[in-house]
Amino acid sequence: MKSELLRILREAGDECVSGQSLCERFGVSRQAVWKNITQLKEKGFEIESVSNKGYKLKSEPDILNAPAIESYLPKDCICKKAVTYDTIDSTNTKAKQLAEAGEPEGILLVADEQTNGKGRRGRKWCSKKGANIFMTLLIRPKTEPKHLSGITLLAAMSVAGAIKDVCGADTKIKWPNDIVLEKKKICGILTEMSSEMNYVNYAVIGIGINVNDDDIPDELRKNASSIYLETGKMTNRNKLTAKVVEKFDEYYKKFLETNDLSQVVDKYNSMLISMDSEVKVLYGMAETADPKEEETGIARGIDKDGALLVETKDGIKSIVSGEVSVRGLYGYV
Repeated sequence: MKSELLRILREAGDECVSGQSLCERFGVSRQAVWKNITQLKEKGFEIESVSNKGYKLKSEPDILNAPAIESYLPKDCICKKAVTYDTIDSTNTKAKQLAEAGEPEGILLVADEQTNGKGRRGRKWCSKKGANIFMTLLIRPKTEPKHLSGITLLAAMSVAGAIKDVCGADTKIKWPNDIVLEKKKICGILTEMSSEMNYVNYAVIGIGINVNDDDIPDELRKNASSIYLETGKMTNRNKLTAKVVEKFDEYYKKFLETNDLSQVVDKYNSMLISMDSEVKVLYGMAETADPKEEETGIARGIDKDGALLVETKDGIKSIVSGEVSVRGLYGYV
């Protein structure tokens, strides 16, 4: 009820919404409406009560809040339920536990702080509390495991598109799924899957976005940043979280129609920062070792399975994500 209340009040703008109309809408008493309004106020939402007119939403707090996130989501969205945490070890870990316990597809877990988050190749992903977004969406796609590699690219498109819509920032993707703003990484994505030979039990898509963080360590500032540091503007984290899920829902439905990225290849390539640019492909990358082999070429976008097509002196090569790193000739991008 709280999420729908927020949706109604937000859509009303500067107009008041009468208590009676809310009672009729929800089929509850005025006391029940007042109780939910009071609980939202206690969470920091400024809701004005105007005598003989009703309620008006004046402002929203910068606090991750499940009803607020839900209120921004389309009603036909895959996500029907959001859960928020002040602190958690890892939203991916929690999502996997819920999946094993039978939680249906579409639950979204969002945390203000992670104490044991992780990225690709076991890297740790932790940052400032109260400023960023740590989120995981549980999905149960009816497809074979071999088709699921493209899901992470869908998530990357969703984040890049959401940031552009909500923040007006020209965000790009560094293949396969790093989100960059002004050539600096602002988001990491980690997809984990449980599957059998020809069946996916579930997948969890973990996304960490540096949003309003103003305290990126100096040693990381060369290649990492936040939306705030690059734009100078604070972002409504509930709205951005919901927009990421809304975008993912759109792309995911297209993916399920074909079990590949064929319907979104052009969209992804329009976001690819290295599109038609010279790149360096580093093979056999380990965390602390030099690459075993490298070559240069021109990035020509992805194919329907999410592999990067690189035009080299030997022809077009299909680069599959894994123990391979693709960079710009002179740095991270």
